[in-house]
Amino acid sequence: MPRLTPATAQQRRTRIIDAAMECFGEFGLHGTTMQDICSRAVLSPGSVYSWFPSKEAIIDAVARERHQQERTLLERALTAPDPRTALHTFLNAYFDWLADPAERQRRRVSVQVWAASLVDDHLRPSVQEGIAQRTLALDAVRAGQAAGAISNGIDADAITRLILALIQGFILQQAWEPDVNIESYRRAAGLVIDAIAPETPSTTA
Repeated sequence: MPRLTPATAQQRRTRIIDAAMECFGEFGLHGTTMQDICSRAVLSPGSVYSWFPSKEAIIDAVARERHQQERTLLERALTAPDPRTALHTFLNAYFDWLADPAERQRRRVSVQVWAASLVDDHLRPSVQEGIAQRTLALDAVRAGQAAGAISNGIDADAITRLILALIQGFILQQAWEPDVNIESYRRAAGLVIDAIAPETPSTTA
């Protein structure tokens, strides 16, 4: 069998993941079989299993990619000169991401994974890994409070949980209502950020 080029190998991996996401969206995590994924990808079981030994392995791969993207968005945002700008930058970039139809489809699967992780010990670590990235923002919020740029009247941990809830809440609502107005939600979320990190002379100069 000829060896796949790196580009062809990546295309095949993406093909398998896309097929799995479609099946999970249609049949659910537990209703989807590896044979369903093979059929949807139009690949032999051997081809699929050479990449992923199970449905859970596919879910883990998607989760790792998403966590890396989330970390990248957060790290980029935290290079902003002040916490208010950083929070706005992060949320805007995240909502731009959620506006992509392909990502919306994957997030529908994420909602299923969240629910399943409550009782599935294998799925729970991937969900917890994503939530754990909140600690990057937590350090930044504490630094902002120490500098007087973020309200000290609210616990820093609670602030990061609130921002996470804004994102998770929208993902859940978007799963139920694919046509929900993302721009209106984005503006409303921005008002929450403005309340947490009021504009100061240093940010308007």
